[in-house]
Amino acid sequence: MSVASAENSKLGVAVVGTGFGEKVHIPGLQENPNTKVVAVYHRDLAKAKTIASKYNIPHGCTSIEEIVALPEVQAVSISTPPFLHYEMASQVLQAGKHLLLEKPTTLTAIEARELYHLANRRGAIATMDFEFRFVPTWMMLSEMLAEGYVGKKRLIKIDWLVSSRADAMRPWNWYARKAQGGGALGAVASHAFDYISWLFGPVRRLLAKLISTIPDRPDPNTGEMKPVDADDACMLMLELADGTPCQICISSVTYQGRGHWVEIYGDRGTLVLGNDNQKDYVHGFRLLAAPAGKSLSEVEIPHRLAFPKSYTDGRIAPFIRVVDKWIEGIKLSASQTPSLTEGVYSQLLMDLAHKSNGTGLWVEVPDLQTFLASN
Repeated sequence: MSVASAENSKLGVAVVGTGFGEKVHIPGLQENPNTKVVAVYHRDLAKAKTIASKYNIPHGCTSIEEIVALPEVQAVSISTPPFLHYEMASQVLQAGKHLLLEKPTTLTAIEARELYHLANRRGAIATMDFEFRFVPTWMMLSEMLAEGYVGKKRLIKIDWLVSSRADAMRPWNWYARKAQGGGALGAVASHAFDYISWLFGPVRRLLAKLISTIPDRPDPNTGEMKPVDADDACMLMLELADGTPCQICISSVTYQGRGHWVEIYGDRGTLVLGNDNQKDYVHGFRLLAAPAGKSLSEVEIPHRLAFPKSYTDGRIAPFIRVVDKWIEGIKLSASQTPSLTEGVYSQLLMDLAHKSNGTGLWVEVPDLQTFLASN
C-alpha cells in the first residue's frame, strides 16, 4: 500500500476540546496508525486556527455543525467540560459520526441513556475513555482476580488522595460548580465506578457523603471570591452484588496525599495496586501480591501487556489503546468495551451517589439492562 493510500484509509477524526484534548487526544490520535486528526474545535476561531496550525490539522472550527458537515470527518472525540457533553455528543451521533467521549459521560444517567439509544439508532460506534482498563498493571490485576488469586473477597478498599485542587487560590471555574458537572465525583469517582464494575462486578447498593472542603475560590477575571458547591472529597460505601463491602475515599485537596491505591483482601490472598506519583496518574503503578499469611511482593508485569511505546505524559499510551478498541468496534460494526453501556453505568452510580448524599441513606442500584430498557 502506498503512503497516500495508507493515509486515506485512516479514520478521519475531529477533536472537540483543547485542554485534555490538546494534551492527550490530539497526540494519541496522531500516534495511532489507524486515525488522523482532520479538524479541531474551539469556540474562539483564532485559537482554533492556531491549534490546527500547530498540529498540522486541516480545519479549525467553531461549531459542531461545521465539524460534522466536513466530509472527511468520520468520527469525533469530545473532551470538553461535562456540561457540554450531552448536546455535543447528540449532534455528533445524530449526524451518524462515531464518538469517543471523555468521562463523566453527561450530567445525568438519563442523558447518558439517551446517547446510548441514539448511537444504536444511528449505527454509530461510541467509546468511553476509561483508560485504566488498558494500563498494564491494571490488566495484570484483572487477570489475577479472574484466576481467583485472592479467593473469596472480604474487603475492597480504594484511596485516591491527590493535591490537584489543594491550593484554595486555584481559580473558580466550571469544576467548582455542581450544575456543570464539576467536582471530584465526576472527575475521579467516574473512573472508580467503571473499574469497580470491570474488576468486581455490579453494585447492589451504595452510601455516599460528598464534601466541599474549600467553600469559595477567586474568580479568574475579577478576583472576587465565588462559592463552590461541587465536591472536592467523597466518602463512599458500596455493597457489591456478591456481598463484598467496598470502601472508597477520594480527595483532590490532600497535600501529600498517598495517591491512588486499590486493595483487595480475600480468604486466599491479598492484591494491592498503587501509585503515589502525584504528577501522572498512569505512570508509577505497582502491583503487589501475597498469598494468605505471607508478605507482599511486587508482581512482574509480563511483556505481552506492556505498552509498545511510552510517552512523557502517561495518559497517551492507554488512550491509544482505547482508540484501538474504538477502531475495532467500527470495523466490526459493534461497540467494544468500554462503550456507552459502561458510560451509562458509571453515570448511574454517580447519580445515586448524589441521591444518597442528599438523603443520608443507602440507595439501591437497579440492574443496568433494566435501566437501559426503561424510559
